[in-house]
Amino acid sequence: MASVSSIEELIDSLRQLPGIGPKAAQRMAYQLLTSDKETASRLGNALLNAVKNVKRCPRCNNLTDKDVCKYCSSIHRDDSLLCVVETVADMMVIEQSLSWNGRYFILMGRLSPLNGIGPNELELGHLIDRASEPEVKEVVIATSFTAEGEATALAITELLAKHTPHVKVTRIAKGIPAGAELEYTDVNTVAQAMLNRRIRENN
Repeated sequence: MASVSSIEELIDSLRQLPGIGPKAAQRMAYQLLTSDKETASRLGNALLNAVKNVKRCPRCNNLTDKDVCKYCSSIHRDDSLLCVVETVADMMVIEQSLSWNGRYFILMGRLSPLNGIGPNELELGHLIDRASEPEVKEVVIATSFTAEGEATALAITELLAKHTPHVKVTRIAKGIPAGAELEYTDVNTVAQAMLNRRIRENN
């Protein structure tokens, strides 16, 4: 069997990245190897360094090269609020919204029995331990509004009700996105928007 060339191995590796197809991977590989070798070397070194040093934060599961991630070590965050998300990417979206100043717990996935992902794989016991800390007053469940995300939210709600009855459990609201026209919005989204309606205060 013919051995895989270095170029083919690079292209195949780039294809493993989310959203990168064969043509994009090929363009990226040739760009790095022909006109931007310095960037390629820096990228390779940065990747090797990250793989070697980055680990999970013991408090929230965020990725960090420190003992504790910057969100858990910050003294400016509200210890009474804990937001549960599926992934680091989800956490970053919330951070970019500038709407949250509490702590996080990252599940690193969601319940998916067909894929062998159950409560143990999501370390829900670790979540219960975090929610049981005396400072925590509210847990906000911010999992996706997919079938699996909803199942995960329900499982977490039931666990928290059983183990931390003193903690308030809330779910992020869902509804019509900004800029969307009602006419073209699906009926389930409209229904949720009606259920999650709030009083509009006069200025």
